[in-house]
Amino acid sequence: MAENTIITRVLTSVQQLDAQNWNALLASQSTPTPFMRHEYLAAMEQSGSATPETGWVIRVITIWDQGELLAACPLYIKNHSYGEYVFDWAWARAYEQHGLPYYPKAVMAVPFTPVPGSRLLARTQALRLALVQAIQEWAESLQLSSLHLLFGDTDDLAACAAAGWMQRSTVQFHWTNKASTRPEELTNTASSEAIAWRDFDDFLASLNQEKRKKIRQERRKVRDAGVSFRVMEGNNISAEDWNFFYRCYERTYLEHGNAPYLSPAFFEAMADTMPENWVMFIAEHEGQAIASSLIAVSASEATTSASNPSINDANKAQAAINNRVAYGRYWGALQRVDSLHFEACYYQPLEWCIANGIARFEGGAQGEHKMARALLPIETPSAHWVAHPAFADAIARFLQREGEGMADYVQDLKTHSPLRKA
Repeated sequence: MAENTIITRVLTSVQQLDAQNWNALLASQSTPTPFMRHEYLAAMEQSGSATPETGWVIRVITIWDQGELLAACPLYIKNHSYGEYVFDWAWARAYEQHGLPYYPKAVMAVPFTPVPGSRLLARTQALRLALVQAIQEWAESLQLSSLHLLFGDTDDLAACAAAGWMQRSTVQFHWTNKASTRPEELTNTASSEAIAWRDFDDFLASLNQEKRKKIRQERRKVRDAGVSFRVMEGNNISAEDWNFFYRCYERTYLEHGNAPYLSPAFFEAMADTMPENWVMFIAEHEGQAIASSLIAVSASEATTSASNPSINDANKAQAAINNRVAYGRYWGALQRVDSLHFEACYYQPLEWCIANGIARFEGGAQGEHKMARALLPIETPSAHWVAHPAFADAIARFLQREGEGMADYVQDLKTHSPLRKA
């Protein structure tokens, strides 16, 4: 019988792995995102944004066969619950009240990035389950209180369920370019397949009258204030643009009494190593930049704006929907203008998505106000393993009740859809 050559290794940095091999493994997953790229995770370390000094101690659990990387998952040992967006503060308090330590724990997540996608990178589902089991054994050896896989995809959740982990759901709000059907363009024999919106007005026509009116009013306020926008993609975003963006981003955090999670060096790394994954919107008033927003985009066949007409060209051809996804990430302003946040963070990005045939725009964590902008609720899953048997049992009962409440909440949200009734 051949000797089993499969081994597990625990690394202390994603930088100990070859970037090309890591990204190839990521690309083979069902839900890859830019935020799991080697460059993104390495930038979190190198920039000082997610490091032991900020409470994020990275470990990379890997599975190998004769020098070939078969599976990998970055995780972080933590002594707090900041920057996760799946809230377990109540669990930590319960531990404390019973004289038990909740920290350190470990999360399988991208720091400060609540974007659903693949977390357990593996060649097969069997290897994905083996990876979960290896992670749990590692956590038990360190006597960690718990493990938390946040915003995983269907394959991740299936592997965790097979290992007996508990599951939980939160709610995000996503816009889709396939939400509109135009019966007048369909024949009697055609299916009611969704058609990409031609332009922003076409998108607005899919909304009920109240929401259309509100959006038009908000956009008019920004225009009447004399604010216009520049849109830059990829390498067209200059160093000056990135510097201005960071001033805005930092100002927003400081106004809320917190230092920003991400350092200037992080965004410098993004401009250097992943420029194709970023689109920036800069608001200008009387020739001066006053605000900025930044969205990420998934990998593409090519940057589309170079070949597509301008988003301001009303006569442009309808963009075909592709499989790209855009992710609302960061924003900030140096001056206050009524409705500027909505214009910079929703309407400008959505107009860009329509012009470039982007399939989906994810608005990030929380925010029922996003529904008024046609970002609709979806449940985003997580999986949890708790070492203490009694607490695991109590949390399982809590999650059962919470899950029922979450289902009711999502159903209630859907009754308030901004979409025009058929």
